[in-house]
Amino acid sequence: MKRSIFLFIAFCCGLSAADFDILVRNARVLDGTGNPWYRADIGIRAGKISAIGTLNGKTADRVIDANNRLVAPGFIDVHTHIEGAVEKFPRGDNYLLDGVTSVVTGNCGGSELPLGEWFAALEKRGLGLNVASLIGHNSVRRKVLGTANRLATAEEIAAMQALVNEGMREGAVGFSTGLIYIPGTYSNTEEVAALAKVAGTYSGVYASHMRDEGAKVLEAIDEAVKAGRAGGARVQLSHFKIDNRKLWGSSTKSLALVEKYRAEGVDVVVDQYPYDRASTNLGITLPSWALADGQEAIRERLRSKETRARIAKEMTQMLSELGHEDFSYAAIATFRPDPSYEGKTISEVNVLKGRARSIPNEIETIFDIMLSGGAQMVYHSMGDEDVERILRYPNTAVASDGGIREFGLGMPHPRSYGTNARVFAEFVRKKSVLTVEDAVRRMTSLPARTFAFRDRGLLREGMAADIVIFDMARVQDNATFAKPHQYSSGFDWVLVNGVVMVQDGKLTEARGGRVLRHRPEPR
Repeated sequence: MKRSIFLFIAFCCGLSAADFDILVRNARVLDGTGNPWYRADIGIRAGKISAIGTLNGKTADRVIDANNRLVAPGFIDVHTHIEGAVEKFPRGDNYLLDGVTSVVTGNCGGSELPLGEWFAALEKRGLGLNVASLIGHNSVRRKVLGTANRLATAEEIAAMQALVNEGMREGAVGFSTGLIYIPGTYSNTEEVAALAKVAGTYSGVYASHMRDEGAKVLEAIDEAVKAGRAGGARVQLSHFKIDNRKLWGSSTKSLALVEKYRAEGVDVVVDQYPYDRASTNLGITLPSWALADGQEAIRERLRSKETRARIAKEMTQMLSELGHEDFSYAAIATFRPDPSYEGKTISEVNVLKGRARSIPNEIETIFDIMLSGGAQMVYHSMGDEDVERILRYPNTAVASDGGIREFGLGMPHPRSYGTNARVFAEFVRKKSVLTVEDAVRRMTSLPARTFAFRDRGLLREGMAADIVIFDMARVQDNATFAKPHQYSSGFDWVLVNGVVMVQDGKLTEARGGRVLRHRPEPR
């Protein structure tokens, strides 16, 4: 009789008679620290890890048999660009199937404003992934100065500081720059430091797409560290690379400089995607001054014979400085006015347009595309030696620099689909560049520490139940540059806040994600 009353009360109050909501049995646990795996069961209750150990005799509403597979914290991708896509595809399929449970967006100086309103809209929509955001320098500067090619006044810097402060109070995890993009490229170090200082006041990160990643990469590292250190912020150097063909191999110098600053007590780390090709817009092939003041101003410059010739001359010089003979290193990923261009290089499109093969003609082809609104590109700009060396560096986090993708649309960089699987398949299993334990650390506890996700990135009691179950022998990135729309395989189960998002390799219709707001901690 007493038991019946207890069960009735438990049912009415929504209590479970089981010990756990979910019990993962027979796991080889990789806890995210880089330590060797160990055998254990994991009990999950109310979205948290409730117990880890030998849980014989314990009950659960649902039991998942890991069957001796590896069980790790959900992967945290700290460099993404999901704005404009997460609203349409809030589950984030390509990331979930690559083992990612949390993403940081607002990178490279571009974020939503106001951030609080965007967060609220995402929560109303429902998320498959956990989403955090930086507050972007380019977005803030554009709101205050437009795309003007000049230094900010003291009053304008104060106005930008107020916007960064607002973003931090609304939950931004830090401040980001994209110093090769307009309008941030027109700023100086003092402006960047003044804004990074606001983020530092809230114990936020300064994440920098630096001003240069080739010939002047050492000066760019100096600038990023100077800005972060002046503001008391941790420094994250985004998609660390050497993107100048003439300088392939020189990552020894750039990594040594990062280590020098760490030895001096600066909290600076890097992130990287494990590919030899980058992806960004076509505008970076033009000198930055030519892109100021909006699309109509760009058109006016290209209508002027003298200005057009000046732009073309500087583009030719930039091409030579990067070590390329022509624009065949630049392939079109997305060009909405004519999707037939997608997947083709600028050199190939130039020929399709009936022009002879030459740098001047290829520049004319670029001008045509820019006048039609520009394009998203894939650039073969890095060397394998640097990719591997940077990946070996202990303070390199794995991050995609990708976005949520509409399956089948365009010819995007495969990193949006396969970044984490590629690290395991290519650099752990095939090349032995990393151990599986260290690869997981770079995807979990390292980024969680840098971005202050205090309840994620480790498998510990009391932590959020973001969990990936995978078979190391089967994990494979299937996305290629020729066929990018291919999901990764081998990540059999993915849980986000204790909600099953991937079951036996298949997506569920659940929504386990949430917005991860950085809690303001003014100093």
